[in-house]
Amino acid sequence: MSIFPQSEYVQRVQAARTSMQKQGMDVILVSDPANMNYLTGYDGWSFYTPQVVLLSLEHDQPFWIGRGMDANGARHTVWMDAEHIIGYPDKLVQVENDHPMRFVGHFLRDHKLHTKRIGVEKDAYYFTVRWLEELLTVLPETTPLDCTLLVNWVRSIKSEREIAYMKQAGRIAEKVMQTAIDNIRPEIRECDAVAEVYRAQMRGLPEFGGDYPAIVPMMPTGEKTSAPHLTWTDEPYQKDQAVNLELAGCRHRYHCPIARTAYVGSNPPQKLQDLAQRTVEGLNLTLDAIRPGMKCEDIEGVWRKHIARFGMEKESRIGYSMGLNYPPDWGEHTMSLRPGDTSVLKPDMTFHMILGMWMEDFGFECSESFQVTESGCETFARFPRQLFVIK
Repeated sequence: MSIFPQSEYVQRVQAARTSMQKQGMDVILVSDPANMNYLTGYDGWSFYTPQVVLLSLEHDQPFWIGRGMDANGARHTVWMDAEHIIGYPDKLVQVENDHPMRFVGHFLRDHKLHTKRIGVEKDAYYFTVRWLEELLTVLPETTPLDCTLLVNWVRSIKSEREIAYMKQAGRIAEKVMQTAIDNIRPEIRECDAVAEVYRAQMRGLPEFGGDYPAIVPMMPTGEKTSAPHLTWTDEPYQKDQAVNLELAGCRHRYHCPIARTAYVGSNPPQKLQDLAQRTVEGLNLTLDAIRPGMKCEDIEGVWRKHIARFGMEKESRIGYSMGLNYPPDWGEHTMSLRPGDTSVLKPDMTFHMILGMWMEDFGFECSESFQVTESGCETFARFPRQLFVIK
């Protein structure tokens, strides 16, 4: 059963078709699982084998094309009619002398779409060089266009129901972060704390359950807090040790990432206290400055001006658009809060602003996920912005 009304999917498909026409495409093959979900509602852990959503200007509904054993999963989740669910035989899965994209190519030819202007998501995680090569063995006359971010941009402005799911994810994120902090104690193993985080993510709240986030919990300790994207070990937490916490709540594939830093011990180093104060102050200033009509680079400029007062800078971007997604990333790959990005903020766009300050041998993180509103922004989670001291 779809989690959105059919009318919303129809609107999404029409918006994607409008973008297709503007970019000179008649057909697109969508392989990004989030984009597949967005257009059809399909939700399954089947993206490790080739699957696509075929969207054509000539057909009222998209076609889901995937592994035959996953066709019933499509019937349970997509909004389209049964004849738009196409399963390929299992003999095509992970063999050397054939490939599912040949099946897709024959489908295009059988439906007289092979001569059309066809777009593929050339830079999607789940679209490989071989996929393209195999497609062209069946359609040698075709020169595929690149539609990598076409649907991603359509997704950038969220509907009322999407925002509602992200607000629910925010409530889950609050519980997840509190669970992490409650389980960081000397002699507790990092992996055991992470296990409780996973439990909180999946259990959600009494009113609604959680979903698996697109990124695993990232909880590095000690000097490893000087680097992003590290996970955990089976070592116990130690006194006088910092822990970065980049976590998320997820509801129906819609995310609310949140990051904080904790310190195990009574007296955090002064350099960490100073970094935390400056970072939180900058986050508050930047969030307060957000207004629709601002450019992404203008938002980053507020932070940059603030942190420059202390002789510091952050080379990496401070945020990005996000929402619906699957592993390995919850970002939408469109807008970034950084110099040079002139994308204009509009109401109901959603972002993760993460002010990770990674120094030579320590670091501090604080982030918020937010919705651009008519007059400013609103965060999805409400959790204290501070350095948490665990005595």
